Amino acid sequence: MLLAARILQEKRAPGSTLAWLMAIVLAPYVGVPLYLLIGGRKFSRNIHLIERLYTPGAEKKDDPLVPAAGRIVSLAGFPAPRVNNHIVFHSSGETAFAALLSLFEEARVSIHVSTFILGKDDTGRAIVEALAKKAEEGVEVRLLLDSLGCLTTSRGFVQPIRDAGGEARRFLPVLPMQRKWSANLRNHRKIVVVDHVAAMVGGMNLATQFMGAEADPHRYVDDCVFLYGPAVYDIEEVFRHDWEFASGKHLPLPEGCLFPQTPQPLLNAMTEGLSAFHAVDQCMIQVVPSGPDVSEDTFHDALLTAIMEAEKRIWLMTPYFVPDASLLKPLALKARGGCDVRIIVPLRSNHGIADLARGPALRELSAAGGAIYVCPAPMIHAKVMLFDHNLAITGSPNLDMRSIYLNFEIALFHYTPGDLDVLEAWMRQIQLTCHMIRPQQVSRRRAWAENLSHLISPLL
Repeated sequence: MLLAARILQEKRAPGSTLAWLMAIVLAPYVGVPLYLLIGGRKFSRNIHLIERLYTPGAEKKDDPLVPAAGRIVSLAGFPAPRVNNHIVFHSSGETAFAALLSLFEEARVSIHVSTFILGKDDTGRAIVEALAKKAEEGVEVRLLLDSLGCLTTSRGFVQPIRDAGGEARRFLPVLPMQRKWSANLRNHRKIVVVDHVAAMVGGMNLATQFMGAEADPHRYVDDCVFLYGPAVYDIEEVFRHDWEFASGKHLPLPEGCLFPQTPQPLLNAMTEGLSAFHAVDQCMIQVVPSGPDVSEDTFHDALLTAIMEAEKRIWLMTPYFVPDASLLKPLALKARGGCDVRIIVPLRSNHGIADLARGPALRELSAAGGAIYVCPAPMIHAKVMLFDHNLAITGSPNLDMRSIYLNFEIALFHYTPGDLDVLEAWMRQIQLTCHMIRPQQVSRRRAWAENLSHLISPLL
């Protein structure tokens, strides 16, 4: 009863609360240990394992160029939008990989990398080799790996970086052998920062499934954003926060560039491999992290605000579409009211339970007038959202309850028309490879499987 009361007091989505209560009541010998192992949603304030990234600040003056979703983020204490950023979009794993290695090569001061997956493959080995080479040259190299995503990546795989003078750490070990551990709270952020002034953020992990030197017909459809400018400071602040928690070491960061040089070598590196690259100058960007180190569900609140504020279009591309009722109902209402609501998902993702769990949501949106696009192959792994013509969201969050409520994530809010034009063109291109479907009613057996999958999806 005490455990049930604790669950009811937590700020969980209704589906997640119900799933845990059923597991504990119907199968206590399984549900209770499972909750104690992986059930924690936010870090306990009493344990003080990790400091909060931001605290709510004083009300700020409205910026007419920033939609309501951005103002929600700023009022929660997050950094305000930064102007004068240079953005380069990569939607090819080959060009992103070439640009990343070129960016490493141009590094003179530091390279900070955080990833959910580091593959034990050609891509992962090339990344480790490049980082070790720069560490030997005296560049400060720090690599942060999620303990679950990199569970099969042995310590010896990244030892060349340590041997060369760099550092490699794991974020929240999954087994309770250390004070800081969790089998449930995962760092899904993908961050690269070079020399404190250039960065990469997106959905691509550092593995052949996501990027590589050679084209691969099985490579996921994905994207990432390279940027140069003031927003990089906010991105590196997120890395610093994660690194200090994982390593226990203070990581001082400069207020600006450490050395007086033109950005041209770094800008050239970010466009490496692109014959007709998509670059936008003078961009307004807001960095929006989410997860257990953020006291409130600010990303969810901003997303809900963007949905409610949209008048003409809501286009969402995601590998896993398992929203809770608080997001699904407004989406359906917008579609029913004539808003152009489009959902782009893979025909089959790499998580079968997520594919089952999305069924009811897709049918509800389709019945309300939304357009559902499925990509036969390869799998869509990109996370892109467009709202009217004043907001786009890229980064690491998926549209499922784990990303929105549990994972450590990082998103970029784009407010510049040029950014939105590039993303809109790419999403239209992807739609040409998709089939538009109208999900039909399913058998009782299928409906039972979908409902069960949806019920347990917050636990996964």
